[in-house]
Amino acid sequence: MVHRCTYSLDESTTTRIRTLAARWSVSQAEVIRRAVAQADMPADKPDAVTLLRQLHESGNGLNEADAQRYLAQIRSDRKEWRST
Repeated sequence: MVHRCTYSLDESTTTRIRTLAARWSVSQAEVIRRAVAQADMPADKPDAVTLLRQLHESGNGLNEADAQRYLAQIRSDRKEWRST
């Protein structure tokens, strides 16, 4: 990271950041980055297709092999659920 910052936060906010970090399995800094990015989104939120295109362009989506493994696991899980 390029910048390290220190902020004074109330206990409630600190607890919420820690809780989100645990829930999302990310660092507290990542929680804050996501919150700032969300807050900085334009008021007229882009449609789902635009968001999907942005995800693909960012390179943060699944690659083809990971996507195929994921789909295979879902199919397997569904077969197992139906058989029980």
